[in-house]
Amino acid sequence: WTITFVDTGAKACIGERLWRVRSYLKGEEMFMANYSDGVTDLPLDRYADEFKRKDKIASFVAVEPPGSYHVAQLGDDELVESIQPITSTGARINGGYFILKQEIFDYMNPGEELVHEPFQRLIKEGQLTAYRHEGFWQPMDTFKEQRQLDELNRSGQAPWRVWDTPDEP
Repeated sequence: WTITFVDTGAKACIGERLWRVRSYLKGEEMFMANYSDGVTDLPLDRYADEFKRKDKIASFVAVEPPGSYHVAQLGDDELVESIQPITSTGARINGGYFILKQEIFDYMNPGEELVHEPFQRLIKEGQLTAYRHEGFWQPMDTFKEQRQLDELNRSGQAPWRVWDTPDEP
C-alpha cells in the first residue's frame, strides 16, 4: 500500500480533494478514499475484492444509520401515519469509505461534491455500487460520539482496532 498525505485545503469538499490529488493516482487501477470522521471494522481486502468482481467505476460502503433516530411518515396536515426506529427500516447510509477507478475523474468537475453530481452521473449509467457492511461503523461527528468511541477504546473493546485481533486459523 502507498499512503500519500496532501494538503488540499481546509475548506475543500471530498470531490475537490480527489480532483486535487488525481496526479498522485496516475497508473493506479483503483484507489481508496474516506471522509476520515468515522471508524469501522470494515474488511478492506473483501471490500476491494468485491469491487473488482463488480467491475464498476465507484463504490461506497453502505452502513446502517446510528440507532437513536426514528423515522416518521407524515400524511396530510402533518398527521403522523407511522413512526419507527430507523434501524427497522432497512435504510442504509453512505459510511464515507470509497473505492474508485481512474474513470471517476471523467464524471467530475472541479469543485463538485463527490456524492452529489458525480455519483448522480454514475447512477444514471449503472456505474455506482455499494458494499453492504454489517459490521461495526460509527461516525465521530458529535461530542457524544467522541466520548462513546473514546470509552470503547479505553475499555479495550474498540471493534475498529482490527490490528489488535489475533488472526484466525
